[in-house]
Amino acid sequence: MVRVLHAGDFHLDSAFGALTPEQARQRRAESRESVQRLVDWANDHDIQLMLLAGDLFDGAAIGGDTARLLAEALGSFRGQVVIAPGNHDPYTARSAYARTLWPDNVHIFTEDRMQTILFPQYGCAVHGAAFTAPEETEDRVLSGFTAPDDGLVHIGLIHGELTGSESRYRPLTTAAVMASGLHYLALGHVHGCSGVLHAGTVSYGYCGCLEGRGFDELGDKGFLAGEVSPEEAALQFIPFARRRYRIMEVDVTEGDPVETALAAIPQGWSEDVCRIVLTGSPAAPVRPERIETALAGRFYALQVRDK
Repeated sequence: MVRVLHAGDFHLDSAFGALTPEQARQRRAESRESVQRLVDWANDHDIQLMLLAGDLFDGAAIGGDTARLLAEALGSFRGQVVIAPGNHDPYTARSAYARTLWPDNVHIFTEDRMQTILFPQYGCAVHGAAFTAPEETEDRVLSGFTAPDDGLVHIGLIHGELTGSESRYRPLTTAAVMASGLHYLALGHVHGCSGVLHAGTVSYGYCGCLEGRGFDELGDKGFLAGEVSPEEAALQFIPFARRRYRIMEVDVTEGDPVETALAAIPQGWSEDVCRIVLTGSPAAPVRPERIETALAGRFYALQVRDK
């Protein structure tokens, strides 16, 4: 049995283009800080193995100290880290992965074929691969792979799209997952947490992203953590986002639209990025900008849309 934390899709140095320039700068800083928060959580919960399933960087154009700060944070983890670079941050000779000095406890897959890293101290082997280009239209890693039956806990770490159909981002099939013989397959690329799923005897899951970056990534974001053994993968979703993206519909047919919107706001949204969608059939035209002004300061950021 090994205690694991499965996270990924940090997308460090994202643009956060829908926010003000100052808010975007702050959100990028908060995203970088979230890695140290993640490591602190892992240390506090006796995690042994951290599985990072790619797209840790949003692209090649990252801040001058972003990779260094990531390396320093991961170096403070008391266990071992394995990274499988994704389509946004493929492993190349000029990538941050190749140009950064990583601590001894960080292991990075560097090829677009299955590689294996043994952790005898945990009775575990991690099998995985890197993206080495922004697109990969064929499954060259999981197809044909089968973990050995040797008494170790066998974990896979892959950034890819389990679609069973064509994809530009390493299409994976359920049949290949079933045939892999893995005890757990840690996947990255999809930004919603799937929880632990099963394909035959193989457990697998998407951890989702650590922080939402837009209104297509709503609600709680975080990671999966727990224990993996040959018998089961007992992992739970841990909400972890510093801020959440939320959408709320408000019917303004009756009464003053501002008062109606105020009354509809739930508790606990003041640190989040919110969009209020106005619905209904009011007698007089409603001015969304009036509601935005009236609700300013009640959220980290607010949009009002007239539907």
